[in-house]
Amino acid sequence: MTTYQATSRIAQLKDMSLHYHEAGPAEGPVVVMLHGGGPGASAWSNFGPNLAPFAAAGFRTLLVDQPCFGRSDKPEPDTDYFTFAARAVVALLDELGVAQAGFVGNSLGGGTATRLALDFPGRARRLLLMGPGGISVNLFAPDPTEGIKQLFAFNSAAEPTRAQMRDFLTTLAYDSSLVTDAFVEERYAQATDPEARLGAARMGAAFANPAWAERTMLWREAHRLTQPVLLTWGREDRVNPLDGALVALKTIPDARLHVFPHCGHWAQAEQFDAFNRLAIDFFSP
Repeated sequence: MTTYQATSRIAQLKDMSLHYHEAGPAEGPVVVMLHGGGPGASAWSNFGPNLAPFAAAGFRTLLVDQPCFGRSDKPEPDTDYFTFAARAVVALLDELGVAQAGFVGNSLGGGTATRLALDFPGRARRLLLMGPGGISVNLFAPDPTEGIKQLFAFNSAAEPTRAQMRDFLTTLAYDSSLVTDAFVEERYAQATDPEARLGAARMGAAFANPAWAERTMLWREAHRLTQPVLLTWGREDRVNPLDGALVALKTIPDARLHVFPHCGHWAQAEQFDAFNRLAIDFFSP
């Protein structure tokens, strides 16, 4: 079964514990999915429904709560967040005896996956980056984007509201009917948990530290990626708009781009079947 409880695991690493979900054959090729960084985000909220199709396709599939999110620990990063999270994911792979994996990275998770592939190139077989952070450069869209403004508004509020959560979630989707009252309530409860707010503050502080800023500018290092990279974007993405793909597509040596129409920042949800087919084909040996 691929329910939340049946797939939930905790790994105690040297410096922190990481929560993750696992399904699929133990000897299958490994795919790791890394979620985005919005309020209330977690591996399950991003990729829970995608776990079963990947497991059924023969992949040992890991959905990881990145540090400061979900049920993972919320430590203070001692370096930029992408590097900090990438090192934690590599430590998890070491703990699980996984030598190499394919990575799906959405938004913040795309930045983590890219940093991991740059710093530990032998551990990343292929990268599927979904509207990724760090490697996306908005050539035409203004910064901060609509979605980032709503994220900042929620995280900076002394008492964030459900309305602010709805405003943020609506920027993720092309079809706003996906942002149901139940979805808003679920994410709001997750995001306003005191531990979740502590994690968001610590992650935000890492990004705000000027001493670490250059390490987050992954587009400057994209030319060093040696893995096959599939960039995926929603044509109507209001968090990391489509023009953000152009520099990455130009500079990554082995890159290709797939654009989903009628789709926002969450292709894995809004284009569920098409995304799963595309990703499973890309990662298949």
